[in-house]
Amino acid sequence: MPPPRIPQRAEVLVVGAGPGGSAAAAHAATAGHDVVLLDAATFPRDKTCGDGLTPRAVAELDHLGLGRFLDDRPRLDGLTLHGWGASQQIRWPSGRFPSFGSAVSRVELDEEIRALAVARGAHMVQGAKAVDVTMRDGRIADVVVDTAEGARTIAVRDVIVADGVRSGLGKALGREWHRDTAYGVAARAYVRSGRADDNWMGSHLELRGPDGALLPGYGWVFPLGGAGDNLLNVGVGALATAKRPAHMALRPVLEHYAHMVGEEWAIEGPPQRLTSALLPMGGAVSGVAGPNWMLIGDAAALVNPLNGEGIDYALEAGRLAVELLDDTARSPDHTTRWRDVLIGQYGLAFSAARRLAGLLTVPQAVPTLGRPGIRSAHLMSMVVRVMGNLITPDDADLVARAWRTAGRLSSQIDQRPPFR
Repeated sequence: MPPPRIPQRAEVLVVGAGPGGSAAAAHAATAGHDVVLLDAATFPRDKTCGDGLTPRAVAELDHLGLGRFLDDRPRLDGLTLHGWGASQQIRWPSGRFPSFGSAVSRVELDEEIRALAVARGAHMVQGAKAVDVTMRDGRIADVVVDTAEGARTIAVRDVIVADGVRSGLGKALGREWHRDTAYGVAARAYVRSGRADDNWMGSHLELRGPDGALLPGYGWVFPLGGAGDNLLNVGVGALATAKRPAHMALRPVLEHYAHMVGEEWAIEGPPQRLTSALLPMGGAVSGVAGPNWMLIGDAAALVNPLNGEGIDYALEAGRLAVELLDDTARSPDHTTRWRDVLIGQYGLAFSAARRLAGLLTVPQAVPTLGRPGIRSAHLMSMVVRVMGNLITPDDADLVARAWRTAGRLSSQIDQRPPFR
């Protein structure tokens, strides 16, 4: 493969071609910006992820014009929740989002959105990593790109940083991840199944290790569909904080969980392609923006602290960032404006969710809350709505108001509020 052609300049440089970065590039190109989309990987490539799409993520794919992409994918009507000898089957709530979720492997999803961005006019650069910047008057003037042919620079007007969990470019710009609030550790694998056409996502709130010990996390299993013919995504996630780190080996926990659900889901053979990841959650980063740059997706810790879901937030933030770019002529400094957008969209929910997630890392908190909760369909419906990222600042019903009130109370005692 020939070395990537590095443009000398870009109006908008998007660093990272995951769902958030590629969505941002597609929206920016559609809006008429000169866009360069850059990623250190060569596509198609895999990414550690649960692969599930919430109704909120489905809505964002519709915004992009990719709704038909899901036509031959699983239509997941809701969650079947298990724990402490009880089960509840809860449909996704109806409202402003579609009434169904879906599932697509990250190999396929990321490639589809990336290809859309290119089709709309974004210039794609693969196999090149943004490693540093040069500044002029407090703004990024050039981004330094490491390639196989040596270092190159791209002169930029604006930069959208979507380079993932560790965010090397974000770190160079002052981004800092704070682990005093809840973060996640997760592993996923694929298994063959005779039940790969199911319309429900299985979720086990009572997660136990091979030794029977209760863990502060949950397990999931659901059909993958598409090119993942007869495959299920099976995974486990656990919560941790700096004070209470997750001391667990993920591989044996995932293998034990896959064995536990093996008969129910007609699993054939051991888990394959097992990968793991560490997840910043709930806006637990500072330095999310500067005069001409914004962080989105995992780089901005846009991950639900209660379930590790972040695809929907990444897609949404990519769209919102471009909307802010379109207003640059009036107010060209994004530093407080982007942080305020993130706080307004996610701050209250993230504060409440990560406080609850932190509580769930306390021994005995999970069975104390989970044992009575799993027996209430009404309560589980509220849990699914919160876990599915399906409450928005515009919702005015009782559950939404109560969740925002919890967020406001939590925010008042946060030592470090989200995105600060």
